[in-house]
Amino acid sequence: MTGLRDEPGAVREEDAFDTASVRVWLESNVDGLGELLEVRQFPGGASNLTYLLRYPDRDLILRRPPAGHKAKSAHDMRREFEVQSRLRPVYPYVPNVLALCTDPAVLGSDFYVMERIEGIILRGDLPEGMALTEPDLRALAFRTFDRLIELHQVDAEAAGLADLGKGAGYVERQVRGWSDRFRKARTPDVAENADVMAWLAGNQPGDVRICVIHNDFRFDNVVLDKADTLDVVGVLDWEMATLGDPLMDLAGSLAYWTQADDDEMAQLMRKQPSHLPGMPTRRELVDYYCERTGLSAANWTFYEVFGQFRLAVIMQQIYFRYHEGQTHNPAFAQLNRFAGYLFDRCRAAIG
Repeated sequence: MTGLRDEPGAVREEDAFDTASVRVWLESNVDGLGELLEVRQFPGGASNLTYLLRYPDRDLILRRPPAGHKAKSAHDMRREFEVQSRLRPVYPYVPNVLALCTDPAVLGSDFYVMERIEGIILRGDLPEGMALTEPDLRALAFRTFDRLIELHQVDAEAAGLADLGKGAGYVERQVRGWSDRFRKARTPDVAENADVMAWLAGNQPGDVRICVIHNDFRFDNVVLDKADTLDVVGVLDWEMATLGDPLMDLAGSLAYWTQADDDEMAQLMRKQPSHLPGMPTRRELVDYYCERTGLSAANWTFYEVFGQFRLAVIMQQIYFRYHEGQTHNPAFAQLNRFAGYLFDRCRAAIG
């Protein structure tokens, strides 16, 4: 079976860094590395950038921010490093982080390194040669969301994460904060979309509870074990983890969940194989989550709209960097169209 590992490629020119400087720093901060054999870059990287550092006896992962415009609270390497350090003892799917660099002379920004979790990462489609039955795919989806449920049950205080968020009022802060981010990232070729933001502000519920949330939980941030089990062995990308409302976290995940009967534009946006026969629908995943947790989804329309709105803003923020010439990755050139499409989906859900 080929293509099962999430293999990195050559480092993009605009994302290159001084490998000699990083190598020297690593030799002083991580024991037993040996010679740095190769530096590669993982696909994606619309937010923080991820690199493979290959050594004779081990692989390390380096995480750093992108160049260009950054939201005020985004791309905080110190925070991402600290969250994983504290969470790993009580949530075993967190990578083992090794060292944090806060000296800008080394790479130009903060960065950290961690051990690589070997396994399978599902992106747009199943890897070449992987054949799963409809029952296999259904079980895989529910098993993966079990890990989100498990995260939401972590005792934040016992994990030393009580200071990770701001407490009650999470829903209100998210609606206000993402609305502000959209206004700041809006380009002239994108509508104001004030109606959607006004609806969210006027229809927001209170927090159902406050717990540890991931805020970017989807297949391409999950590492699966070898193909005969496909158990979750790692959860990646803790950049936006915080203390917040679990239904808001679920809504953020399901905004990425393109199902088989979604329209053509949604299929073009698809980043995971959630469309395959056997995969549950978004509604089935909501029902499964609520059954397992005892929470109610009676007001799910709000969460559905917020999840799609938030994803639209994320896309618009990335497109803003492209529009302003801060990145030249051609994959970002059409994100304004996708953001507009998501705003239209918000309106359709509102009715």
